[in-house]
Amino acid sequence: MIDEIISITVRDGIQIGARIYRPDGTGPYPALFAASPYRFDNNSLPASPQFLWRETGPIEWYVEQGYAYVHMDVRGSGRSGGDYEFLGKNEQNDLYDVIEWIGAQSWSNGKVGAIGQSYYCMLQWFMGAMAPPSLACLAAHDGLADVYRASTHHGGIPCDFFPGHWWYQNRFINRFPAEGPACEQATDLGRLCAAHPTYDDFWRERSAWEGLSKIKVPLYSSGVWGKIQLHTRGNIDGYCRAQGPKKLRMSGVPNAWAAAAEFSSIDFHQRVMLPFYDHYLKGKSTDYLARPNVEYAVRGSNLTRNAETWPPPDIHYTRWYLNAVPTGSVTSLNDGGLSPQPAQGPNATGYRYPQPGWVAGVVGFGPTGPAGGFDPVRRVLTFTSVPLDQDLEITGPIKLVLYASSSASDTDFFIKLSDQHPQSPEDRAKDLNPHAELITRGWLRASHRALDPERSSEMVPYHSHSDPRPLTPGEITKFEISLEPMAYLIKAGHRLRLEIVNGDSPVTEQLWGHYYRPSKIGTDTIHHDATHPSELILPVKP
Repeated sequence: MIDEIISITVRDGIQIGARIYRPDGTGPYPALFAASPYRFDNNSLPASPQFLWRETGPIEWYVEQGYAYVHMDVRGSGRSGGDYEFLGKNEQNDLYDVIEWIGAQSWSNGKVGAIGQSYYCMLQWFMGAMAPPSLACLAAHDGLADVYRASTHHGGIPCDFFPGHWWYQNRFINRFPAEGPACEQATDLGRLCAAHPTYDDFWRERSAWEGLSKIKVPLYSSGVWGKIQLHTRGNIDGYCRAQGPKKLRMSGVPNAWAAAAEFSSIDFHQRVMLPFYDHYLKGKSTDYLARPNVEYAVRGSNLTRNAETWPPPDIHYTRWYLNAVPTGSVTSLNDGGLSPQPAQGPNATGYRYPQPGWVAGVVGFGPTGPAGGFDPVRRVLTFTSVPLDQDLEITGPIKLVLYASSSASDTDFFIKLSDQHPQSPEDRAKDLNPHAELITRGWLRASHRALDPERSSEMVPYHSHSDPRPLTPGEITKFEISLEPMAYLIKAGHRLRLEIVNGDSPVTEQLWGHYYRPSKIGTDTIHHDATHPSELILPVKP
């Protein structure tokens, strides 16, 4: 294998560092192209979940299959000059220039395919939209397309992930690489995020979502259900909006660490990715074209389903209304109900915050105090169904219509939809909360409630996030909140549970928490009467 480090001069004169791995010989070979700020000098580290940013896939294995593999450091990282831009326009232009440089090399067959997970995938959407002539295909695995809505500002609420990611998984690993010279990044991503709280020109430039419909090259959009706080919607939107030949695959691995292990495994690339690359970069006859247009795992089960489109054409939408009727199945701030019938009983549910029992964000201890550990649901609002009399399979976009008022001029809604498992009478008598599995999440800052009518659909409200407007304290306001798309099977005997509160917790969110601001003081009220029918709308597969 030939392994060389080179510099490529891009259009504004900056030197971009790249590492080329290719088979011995003169070729010509198709090339796989990967770009990130995580620097190729760290490729000597094991591709394990310990290093979540080692998202290149098995480089040496691809070389053994007859591919060149070109790994580029984006400007301002690794061995590349310039300032780190976090997806900015110069970073995007560098992708175009380097792809065309690859296509012109004597060892290249002129065809370049994109590869990589997370940040590598985020850049693939830009590659496809810019359409450099040598780009032959995109295998976009596990990557967001709208960094504002998908991560830095969930529902307009600032998220801690990217400022922390930049410090620990970008700046730090550039300072102390496994090999090569240190690289100091002067860019302060935390400051930039704080300076741009709305979806302005800064974020618009960095939103690949704006250009997804320009993608004409063959696309294999390969997503992960377990990354709903970051990447999942990017793969769904990328598939739906791209205009060329395309397929969608959604993996059922449960979390970021399992997703990293999956993508680094040779088995995954041999089964899933190589047939795609071999078809479009080598012209081989593989099973890729015979695969279904949409293939997705159903979480909560061992099912994998196929469909012609996303969402699948056979789903129908059902309404579940919030109410104040106690279920006796869970201990929470209110223990309200969730029913296919319009609300009965009291017409509103309220809570004051911050709650005195909160310990870590909105999470407090269980009934026995600190010795009993944390109880994530005890101090939030819940609306729970009766036990289901048959399995309920939901697949597609999910929407919550919420009528709410606040004593404050702004508030936040953190929404979770959970699968509440059956519980023994003995444990319920002890005031222990039942086991539950998270299905999906949604977020919205009340002042960011304005919808973009051109981009919203009936089931996917799209908020403009450009002109925040305060609430009138005490006034009932309608909010439409898009929960992250999902495929999940809730089994007969289990209950659907909707959770609502104005914050989250490092206990439950791991990498993707949102800091609870000291100014969050007040009372919020959820209204659920005939005039204000707060409802959850679910896509149900027959």
